[in-house]
Amino acid sequence: MGLKRYFSKGLIEAGCDEAGRGCLAGPVFAAAVILDPNNPIVGLDDSKKLSDKQREKLRSEIEQKALSYGVAMLTNREIDQHNILRASFLAMHKAISQLSGEPELLLIDGNRFIPYKKIKHECIVKGDAKYQSIAAASILAKTHRDAFMQNIHEKHPEYLWNQNMGYPTAAHREAIRNYGITPYHRLSFTLIPDQLTLPL
Repeated sequence: MGLKRYFSKGLIEAGCDEAGRGCLAGPVFAAAVILDPNNPIVGLDDSKKLSDKQREKLRSEIEQKALSYGVAMLTNREIDQHNILRASFLAMHKAISQLSGEPELLLIDGNRFIPYKKIKHECIVKGDAKYQSIAAASILAKTHRDAFMQNIHEKHPEYLWNQNMGYPTAAHREAIRNYGITPYHRLSFTLIPDQLTLPL
């Protein structure tokens, strides 16, 4: 069975999701998408279930066919300033603010959200696997963030961000042990389990 096309029929809905919440390095990205009910996109799914190639193909289709979309980020420094949960919500707010026209309902992936203006919202756990608009937002957030991480990988190739995208893999943590931290690392996160051994 495919993903649902809407939560509340007849309302202009924007799906919202983020990418990069659990990473040790790099920004958190968020996206908001209002899909066109008259121009469906085949194959929308939770971005984690798709291959890189499928995500990239769907990204261009979403950006061409959506009625409106926004993509925004908060840097690792802003994450350290706000905490990651709040930074995720603020990135969503920035993405929603880029939409042309105001949606009547926000569909938020997850179980919490800070209200945006006076727009009604629904929090939906695993929403990216349930609703097309949230799946579309998850694909945009993920692909835009991956492109950012690929780009900064060129500056710091020893951390293998082109493979781990800043997530806490064994290789990423080993590189932090060996080389220390970069301006892109999140200092509010436990970068390696024993923080005392971290060369600052």
